[in-house]
Amino acid sequence: MGIVVLRTVEEVRAYHNKVVAEFYEKNHRFPTIGFVPTMGALHQGHLSLIKKARENNDIVMTSIFVNPKQFAPHEDFAAYPRTLEADCKLIESVGCDAAFAPTDEVMYPKEPKYLTYVTIEGSDSVSEGAARPGFFRGVATVVTKLFNIVQPTNAYFGQKDGLQAIMVKQFVRDLNIPVTITVCPIVRAEDGLALSSRNAYLSPEERAAAPALYKSLCAFRACFEKGERDVQTLCQATRDSLAAEPRFKIDYLSVANAVTAEELSGKLCDAQLKDGIFVSIAAWIGTTRLIDNIVLHQKKIGRASCRERV
Repeated sequence: MGIVVLRTVEEVRAYHNKVVAEFYEKNHRFPTIGFVPTMGALHQGHLSLIKKARENNDIVMTSIFVNPKQFAPHEDFAAYPRTLEADCKLIESVGCDAAFAPTDEVMYPKEPKYLTYVTIEGSDSVSEGAARPGFFRGVATVVTKLFNIVQPTNAYFGQKDGLQAIMVKQFVRDLNIPVTITVCPIVRAEDGLALSSRNAYLSPEERAAAPALYKSLCAFRACFEKGERDVQTLCQATRDSLAAEPRFKIDYLSVANAVTAEELSGKLCDAQLKDGIFVSIAAWIGTTRLIDNIVLHQKKIGRASCRERV
């Protein structure tokens, strides 16, 4: 049958009404709709989300849209890979039913002028938000619009963008959006590098050096699991590890509550560890900015392993 590619809001709504009606007539219940929002240039990390959605839903949809509202003027919006035809073949291979692939004009029309944004208070003061002011406003706005258009039952995000997932859960809760959010594990290459569309920017030499980013988080984990609870000492373990690969320049290193994204400092106590700690890093290698993270819990003490997949 092939993947159904939808280009307008009207097409999505017509498709939604059609498949829901057909499913109800056949099964005498309304279907669950699983949704995976993406910016395209898909890899196995994205496909793992679609597979998870396929396992748990009657209908699976994705979006492929490079969102201009989450890029600053100096960032890589124009250069970001756009591979719609290849992406559609990939998502069809893992059981996706339909893809919403709108243009900028569909999402943010010029006439009448688009004026509405979703802002999460304080999001520009933490790690990725502080490094990229306006990023989370752009994410929250586009995801809210996509949820309103697609009307999914369940939505799937990757832990690779862990802080983004925390923010999505926040505005879904605050705005009473009837969508259940599932965060799925990071998919990594054999050498530990988190899969990312931006990995395509790396030269062969940079790609060979890139796993040092995850190794630096492993150094944090190993120190934590030996019982260290001082945030400065833990972060220094990461910095010392990454210093062994001089191609990297750290943008930020953050330790935060894994549920609220509240930044943590000083000596971690049991109460702060209850939700887990979200350790995230962004670093430049050449002209490419990579991000990665791990989540640690009190129960992990004594089980250090740099081979563990997050």
